[in-house]
Amino acid sequence: MLARKSIIPEEFGLPGLASRMPRKPVFRDRVNKARFIAKNGSCNLAHKNIREQGRFLQDVFTTLVDLKWRFTLVIFTTTFVSSWLLFAMSWWLVAFAHGDLDPERQNGTHCVTEVKSFTSAFLFSIEVQVTIGFGARMITEQCPTAITVLIMQNIVGLIINAVMLGCIFMKTAQSNRRAETLIFSRHAVIAVRNNRLCFMIRIGDLRKSMIIGATVRLQVVRKTTTPEGEVIPIHQIDVQTESALASNSLFLLAPLIICHVIDKNRYGNVILEGVVETTGITTQARTSYVSEEIQWGHRFVPIVTEEEGVYSVDYSKFGNTVKVATPRCSARELDEKPSILIQTLQKSELSHQNSLRKRNSMRRNNSMRKGGGSSGNLRRNNSALAVPKVQFFTPTEGGQTLNAVT
Repeated sequence: MLARKSIIPEEFGLPGLASRMPRKPVFRDRVNKARFIAKNGSCNLAHKNIREQGRFLQDVFTTLVDLKWRFTLVIFTTTFVSSWLLFAMSWWLVAFAHGDLDPERQNGTHCVTEVKSFTSAFLFSIEVQVTIGFGARMITEQCPTAITVLIMQNIVGLIINAVMLGCIFMKTAQSNRRAETLIFSRHAVIAVRNNRLCFMIRIGDLRKSMIIGATVRLQVVRKTTTPEGEVIPIHQIDVQTESALASNSLFLLAPLIICHVIDKNRYGNVILEGVVETTGITTQARTSYVSEEIQWGHRFVPIVTEEEGVYSVDYSKFGNTVKVATPRCSARELDEKPSILIQTLQKSELSHQNSLRKRNSMRRNNSMRKGGGSSGNLRRNNSALAVPKVQFFTPTEGGQTLNAVT
């Protein structure tokens, strides 16, 4: 059976109208390139399918330090409250075994005075472990079992205090906290320095306390394939810097520009490591650069100036760059043909001179327009009174012309 046609034309139906309605463009988030090291220094690496989870419990202290603060505080509180409850139960059992909880018992020496319920035993457990000692509840010499429990609680309490307080101290004094004040330029630049193409970044320390024995290391992280066909997804290659002769040791008193002479097109991670002067803890700051964050033909602007006998650093210009003449060629081509650099510099000088000429001519025209405003009005007024000059050309004999000017 054939379908019946509708009275309303198809183009005016609901499907037709919906197909002709303008659709809003769908914007998809840009997929960021995978970084081995994030810009903030964290390692962009996920561990999956770890079967031997018990290895983490064998190093409990490091596991506690690596946990997030909320989990550390929960474990801290739970550990102390659990120990207080455990020994409160022990004190309550000691009092129950000795008959101190019997309300009909009026005379006799108690193991612990004023322990008449589990609540009072819990309060006495807290007093023993944190050495408060309010004075109302105290242990007597009539119960050897109570003395044994007292010794055990003191030992366990000292161990818990040492582990948990040490964990809290290490989390507050972690080296990555000091690395928060070690900054890197957001972009890296490639420009000519000493007639060589160089890859440059800027590093700085915001604190006055110095980093002793600071060292910087550049690494290239890329996916490579060996001649045997083995694929290495994360291949780390060390890159030498200008201070390689001194083992990359830096005197990081003011912001420095780290330079690497390019022999091939390489870039990647930057690692800054040193000993904190005030605490003696080794700290490490890390960052990374991808191809979109490398500016070709730029140079960092100077930020250190001398003001009234003091060197001043303007951190508002820390990442600012300026465009400079840089040939569009590889480092190998520049080594083989040094004339490329000379030609680039000559073109840059010509373009600079042309821009100066245009700028001067524009300034001259603007000054003439501003200064010649009144004289222009007078000229327009006088032109209305002046008699126009008219030149007539009339043919004559012999092909000559007679000019008449009025």
